[in-house]
Amino acid sequence: MDSHKGAENTKKRKQNPLREKNSLDFAHPERLVILDVAIDRVDFALTLDLIDAWVVQRRSAATGRPPTHFPCRQICTVNPEFIVDARRDPAFAAVLARADLCVPDGAGVLWAARLAGQPLRERVTGSDGVHHICARAAQRGWRVYLLGAAPGVAERAAVLLAARSPGLKVAGCYAGSPADAAWPDMLARLRDAAPDILFVAYGHPRQDFWIDRHRDALPAAVAIGVGGAFDFVAGISRRAPEWMQRLNLEWLHRLVTQPWRWRRMLKLPVFVGWVLLHKK
Repeated sequence: MDSHKGAENTKKRKQNPLREKNSLDFAHPERLVILDVAIDRVDFALTLDLIDAWVVQRRSAATGRPPTHFPCRQICTVNPEFIVDARRDPAFAAVLARADLCVPDGAGVLWAARLAGQPLRERVTGSDGVHHICARAAQRGWRVYLLGAAPGVAERAAVLLAARSPGLKVAGCYAGSPADAAWPDMLARLRDAAPDILFVAYGHPRQDFWIDRHRDALPAAVAIGVGGAFDFVAGISRRAPEWMQRLNLEWLHRLVTQPWRWRRMLKLPVFVGWVLLHKK
């Protein structure tokens, strides 16, 4: 190849990282296992790069001749509650095992990883992830869809996310329902919207079961369960102050502001006990 043309092609590839990633198949990240649940050793930066590659692969598959099927990737945000539920419910454990990415969400997960001598860099939460993913989506031109939460909440969250990430393409918003009877209508809506990223806010574990059940038909590159993230974005609920987040005390804030969650909170000491017992 002519040296001048080679240098010119190299320059073009550097200017277009998406084109370069089109032929890049990322290896699966390293994993650690906490109480029989595999968790990927990722931070937000690597998570976003993986999503980037999956969106490019999905778009390339859809525009190929002939088009090829590229299934929707599922991301689960694993916290201690997920792990306790997985140990009690084999069906949910199977959902986590099938997910393409299980990110470490929850201070308890980071604590358990440190105790095992395999520290993680940071929590990759659904609440923060919505903002990070939307910022990347605005840069890359991805289309995002907000599904779930109470009627009107997703729409309000979408307006605020678009204001925070100028250029964000919101493909649609819909409260919908995870019930089987609602699926045909929801699938039609999603196909019309053709999103790249699907945020699902039906709460744990319904959202994770729902994505797992329908992922082969979902017309998105990536689907991620985000729990109450739309409520936080829309200002319906408030996250813990930043100092409490830094000290990993969000669980305490939730208990004080949402005392009806106390039964769910009991899973945290159960998780701690199981981790300590397993270590012995």
